[in-house]
Amino acid sequence: MYSSARSLLSSFTTASLLVFALLFAAPAAAELRIEIVDGVEGAMPIAVAPFEWNSDMPEPEDGVADIVSADLHRSGLFDPMDESEMVDRPSEPTEVRFGTWRLLKVDHLVIGSVRETNDGMGYEIEYHLLDVHTGRILLSQALTVGLGDLRFGAHRVADAVYEALLGVPGAFATRIAYVAVRGTGADNETFELVVADADGHNPQTVVRNSQPILSPTWSPDARKLAYVSFATGRSQVIVQDLYTGQNRVVSADKGINGAPAFSPDGDKLAVSLSRTGSPEIWVIDLETGRSEQLTHHWSINTEPAWSPDGETIYFTSDRAGRPQIYAMDAGGGDPERVTWEGRYNAHASFGLEERYLAVIYSEGDEDYRIAIHDRETDRLRVLSDGRLDESPSFAPNGSMVLYATRRDGKSELAAVSADGRVRQRLVLSEGDDVREPAWSPMIR
Repeated sequence: MYSSARSLLSSFTTASLLVFALLFAAPAAAELRIEIVDGVEGAMPIAVAPFEWNSDMPEPEDGVADIVSADLHRSGLFDPMDESEMVDRPSEPTEVRFGTWRLLKVDHLVIGSVRETNDGMGYEIEYHLLDVHTGRILLSQALTVGLGDLRFGAHRVADAVYEALLGVPGAFATRIAYVAVRGTGADNETFELVVADADGHNPQTVVRNSQPILSPTWSPDARKLAYVSFATGRSQVIVQDLYTGQNRVVSADKGINGAPAFSPDGDKLAVSLSRTGSPEIWVIDLETGRSEQLTHHWSINTEPAWSPDGETIYFTSDRAGRPQIYAMDAGGGDPERVTWEGRYNAHASFGLEERYLAVIYSEGDEDYRIAIHDRETDRLRVLSDGRLDESPSFAPNGSMVLYATRRDGKSELAAVSADGRVRQRLVLSEGDDVREPAWSPMIR
């Protein structure tokens, strides 16, 4: 957020898919536990019957149906039936007795099976989505995953069901990055950059250091993370390849090197650098290393965010006296002020559309909350209710906003739906501070 630039300034004054080769080699981190705080009243009733298991391998404790059901439940939009209430457990459409499911007041039914592939190197998941009232098959598909990717495959099934019923792509088969801070006191703290599944499972530590790690951000192909590291005693912008484990320092000038953001094509990185004096927005070509300064102003200019089409860069600036969001052409030019409501708007984040902008919002100097700014209507809707909410990150399908908040003196993650009706807490099992969340793009 904008305060990251201020903390950087003060720091200078005080000094599966492999699940990524790097991540398997790294130690596992503590898991995030997701708690539903508020859901949608009248959520869609659905049943996910246990998938038939056809393999000599032992079935995991969390079966495919368990994961699909949990995904749909935590979206807040579905009300999955408990397995103990199911009278039948069909795995094929021909086995479904629709009258029974109608009596159970279920609108839709998900059934399926899991079998080992012929080469024994993976699993085939076959699944069907049925409309209980009409008896129609709405979706009938199969997908193949590796032996270690069954959970990822289940998330894919949940994504397909979500899209078939709501018309919007699901975001369950995505990942989140965040910074976990362990220990207390400046001399005892350890900072870990962690990547986990979107439901908090499979957390893996990417980087561990005794110095702060800030502002993780995903490349559009979800293969890389860019982040700010103080491992050398001053800030550096680093790009980490999660598949190969290789990293490279992209910017390590004197002064501030902060707030990286990948362009939608992945070829460039927008950053905030103070190499010419005040923090300014620069764009670095990742292939050639060439950099171009886009803003030229005495104020603090930071937290760049690319529009989904890559044609515009939004950023935070206090050039009008207090932090607000501005927009300019991705090639430079005169910035245009975007936010006018509230005394403080910072840290822009986009989902699917440029129309909706998630920001940190404040009417004064006390409460900082997450809000959605509608670019078409110029209206702003406050979503969160904390005192110090920060680092908003839109889900790639635009359905939820992930952010960091404070509770009982600790930092933790939370999520809220874009309409404000669904709220979640993401609590680290070991109770350490969690901050700086970033939701990955869709993983193809």
